[in-house]
Amino acid sequence: MVAKRIVPCLDIKGGRTVKGTRFLHLRDMGDPVELATRYSDGGADELVFLDISATSEERSTTIELVERVARALSIPFTVGGGISTVDHVSRLLDAGADKVSLNSSAVQVPELIDQVARRFGCQCVVVAIDTKRSERGDEVFVQAGRTATGRSTAEWAREVTERGAGEILLTSMDSDGVRDGFALDITRRVVDVVSVPVVASGGAGRAEHFLEVFREAGADAALAAGIFHEGIVTVNSVKDFLGEQGIEVRR
Repeated sequence: MVAKRIVPCLDIKGGRTVKGTRFLHLRDMGDPVELATRYSDGGADELVFLDISATSEERSTTIELVERVARALSIPFTVGGGISTVDHVSRLLDAGADKVSLNSSAVQVPELIDQVARRFGCQCVVVAIDTKRSERGDEVFVQAGRTATGRSTAEWAREVTERGAGEILLTSMDSDGVRDGFALDITRRVVDVVSVPVVASGGAGRAEHFLEVFREAGADAALAAGIFHEGIVTVNSVKDFLGEQGIEVRR
């Protein structure tokens, strides 16, 4: 059995780590380099860095901050936010990212997924999917969750993997920051239609929620932010609990 991964996330705005609820009401959570160091030393399997205002502000992810965070890490590092060209991917990888996360740009220009996968390999291409329940069902949203696309979440997940995505970061907007558990239903539907790892995001409030998303929804990894930033749980305490429940985790 492949070990399940626990992945803290740094949502970045204005050079600071922030956290909101359902993508709104952002609160300052601290310095990203300090948090990155804490997680790298504290048992995290990977770290995700998302510049959440880059797309809406029509700019690229800040390379200098990515470099500073990368220097603090000894674990794999995924960077996303405002990535719209192959050249930008190249600069982020040179700055220390191991993987890049494509979201709005992938929906707008799906061929970007193919281009990045061909040049750098599928293993470095993560497609982030922000999903929300609507009258159409589970629907993909872009522009930091502000714009509905009309696309089915599961169908888009299948398409991006066919184009070369090596991993999917699936965030339930309905669950984000609520802390009453991951969205097991849509996570399971996406897991069932793709052959690449799925990282579940949105809704973690306690260690039991990680167990649910692994055991009931089949996620390969689980991402959380606020509960780690605020010290409600630690990565290692979650791993201890999962190990006691028979879930294989990395040590």
